[in-house]
Amino acid sequence: MTQPFIPPARPLIGEEEIDAVAAVMRTGMIAQGPQVAAFEEEFCAALVPGTWAVAVNSGTSALHLGLLAAGIGPGDEVIVPSFTFAATANSVAITGATPVFADIDPLTFTLSPAAVEAAITPRTRAIMPVHLYGHPAPMDALQAIADSRGLMVFEDAAQAHGASLHGRAVGSFGTFAAFSFYPTKNMTSGEGGMVTSSDPEIIRGVKLARNQGMETRYANEIVGLNNRMTDIHAAIGRVQLTKVGAWTRARQDNAAFLDAHLRGVTVPHVAPGATHVYHQYTIRVAEDRDGFAAALREEYGVGSGVYYPIPNHELPSLARFAPDLELPATREAADQVLSLPIYPSLTPAELERIAEAVNALAEAGA
Repeated sequence: MTQPFIPPARPLIGEEEIDAVAAVMRTGMIAQGPQVAAFEEEFCAALVPGTWAVAVNSGTSALHLGLLAAGIGPGDEVIVPSFTFAATANSVAITGATPVFADIDPLTFTLSPAAVEAAITPRTRAIMPVHLYGHPAPMDALQAIADSRGLMVFEDAAQAHGASLHGRAVGSFGTFAAFSFYPTKNMTSGEGGMVTSSDPEIIRGVKLARNQGMETRYANEIVGLNNRMTDIHAAIGRVQLTKVGAWTRARQDNAAFLDAHLRGVTVPHVAPGATHVYHQYTIRVAEDRDGFAAALREEYGVGSGVYYPIPNHELPSLARFAPDLELPATREAADQVLSLPIYPSLTPAELERIAEAVNALAEAGA
């Protein structure tokens, strides 16, 4: 008998979220309103104490508006990883600034401080690390570099709700941070994003930019955009926010099980002092990663994902910013990484199936 397929991701939407949406719909007030304001306050209190937050319509919008509020624009350079989703570099490029790609630490898949230092030029304005897969970037080292060079630090925290480094919450380190609420993230609002910052001028700038440049209705202060979150989406996010702590612990428990039981592959590294929230559980498969993934799916009914097969600096859309650039650690990661199911709703039997499948393929050489 064929066993049910284990998908690589499984968004969690419950009756509470459905009821919250219905309640907003019944009010007739569905655009940005009291639900958004409450979500912003509750998000900071739960996940990024000591900051303010502005809710927007996507994680990409959060990055874009944060950059605009920080004054990034034409003539500026922002150092970013190439090993990430394209939204990181896209958000820089869309401001008119230049994304400058730097290599990663092969252990954590986050920006290498040494590579960042080597990429700084007189035009560099900021460093924007990504807390990839839910593992915090080396913020202490990156901030030290930034401070010594007079640069800003921005955090792409799209995958890192609840992560921390030496007890300090991701999203509280830089000039601003950007979170995403896409359905497969550790928590969702359907679609959406959040900017966090301890700088009131950044917060005001993001609020203006998301709402056509207005703080007072029809008194447009800047050329702005419409990047608002709706109360419908915020209602979903508020419910999910009450659950994400338990879900994170479940992800960490699932990761601990896989760490203890997988053989023949490289399991995720956790840096000293880092709290990993396992948006992805990403292993390395040294030989024929794609064949390994196909066999997991076809022979064992286990889904997986490759995040990300093409580094940003090799994408047709972004390659113009990095002619002839070679990033060896990035290239190797793109060839080897494979993310296994790690979501909170995995059953013990499913975890055992995943481990058995990976071990069987690793032992057989896929």
